[in-house]
Amino acid sequence: MGQVTLDKNPKKHRVELLTIIGEVEGHESAPSQSKTTKYEHVLPKLAMAEDDKEVEGLLILLNTVGGDVEAGLAIAEMIASLSIPTVSLVLGGGHSIGVPMAVSADYSFVVPSATMVIHPVRSSGMFIGVAQTYRNMEKIQDRITNFIASHSHTTQERLEELMLDTTQLVKDVGTMLEGKEAVEEGLIDEVGGMKEALAKLYELIDVCKERKKKVNPFLN
Repeated sequence: MGQVTLDKNPKKHRVELLTIIGEVEGHESAPSQSKTTKYEHVLPKLAMAEDDKEVEGLLILLNTVGGDVEAGLAIAEMIASLSIPTVSLVLGGGHSIGVPMAVSADYSFVVPSATMVIHPVRSSGMFIGVAQTYRNMEKIQDRITNFIASHSHTTQERLEELMLDTTQLVKDVGTMLEGKEAVEEGLIDEVGGMKEALAKLYELIDVCKERKKKVNPFLN
């Protein structure tokens, strides 16, 4: 499932690698031919990383088209709540609910060729009460934009502007940002690749260790 431990680096830091690929699958199974990330696999992995005292950091690689909103937010909230240093790297794409997951880490990177699509919440199926359904979708959208704004350097107002842009996407409302543009908008911290992401994670691990030593000088 693309989940391995990285511990061959010169400093012997133990880093857990988590990949979020394809569609984020929620309570309903996607078609068998679809490439998916199942949130019931990801959540235990994150809990294990938090519980294992040997794990020093988490690297998240994202190339996702988005998917289930509740599942994506659950993963994002779980990543944001970890006590170990976390770094995310967007490769290829971090679309839709992939945006909250990308910004949930302590520090985020995006490769120059990657794209991130921001669009309004969609719904499929029967609408029993149009006004009530609209208000419910607005609340879901507010949860998403509030999370992104609180874990990045952009504002909720700016996110809503990007979501409602009618000039960029041919068959949809929203905005597609390339790597550098995502940084300029304040969504992502820095343009970079694997080398930069791992270097930053090692740096955050060292800072975390120094902080713990000040609290407890007897720690190794």
